Amino acid sequence: MIRARTESKLKRETELIFKKLGMTPTEAINIFYNQVRLRKGIPFNIEIPNKITKDTLDKSSKRKNLKTFKTVEDLLTDLKK
Repeated sequence: MIRARTESKLKRETELIFKKLGMTPTEAINIFYNQVRLRKGIPFNIEIPNKITKDTLDKSSKRKNLKTFKTVEDLLTDLKK
């Protein structure tokens, strides 16, 4: 059994994501622990984003300056520009 304290807003938001993924918080924690065991460390990079990355993430979360495409081909064409 694991007991941990976390912010209620963080808990609510992540549990909604787990539900969309079709998993329980317990399953998510078990996946995380298994990945730590397999990789012998945290299974993702932990970094402080630079200003450009932070600005981009902030804009994305506000859905600003996003490009949308109807097809993958349209996306690939745009990437070639």
